[in-house]
Amino acid sequence: FLQETLFPYIKDNVKEYLRAHWEEEECQRDVGLLRKQAQEDSSLDGAVPIPLESGSGEEELERVIQAVVDNVHWQMSLDRKTTALKQLQGHMWRAAYATGLVKGEIFEDVVPAIRKWREAGMKVYIYSSGSIEAQKLLFGYSTEGDILEV
Repeated sequence: FLQETLFPYIKDNVKEYLRAHWEEEECQRDVGLLRKQAQEDSSLDGAVPIPLESGSGEEELERVIQAVVDNVHWQMSLDRKTTALKQLQGHMWRAAYATGLVKGEIFEDVVPAIRKWREAGMKVYIYSSGSIEAQKLLFGYSTEGDILEV
């Protein structure tokens, strides 16, 4: 799901997301973290710098947005796990789940099985390297509906 749905969603939609949310404080924090990470990465092969905006028009804004897109694609191509990248991805996924563009894939037999186990007194746990927020999104906006209560 991560490799076939969530990561491709980021690659395919990061430019449109940035354009739509650029003026929002959260997006600017994300870009700021990415810019800081890009400075730290400047000595790495293929690193993509993110210039500062000087406020000189639409053309410059598009150049900065493209630099962010290129940086995100570069980091993803190396499977980097930087806070800056993960934060932007999380915000993009949250928006995608909330608008129904992405749904967590849950097999039909999962929810009834979990309910049966819980009724039998068993505890059910999740083991994942994903963030708590990512898990809540996956289960809150799933193909089986909102299954957070199970």
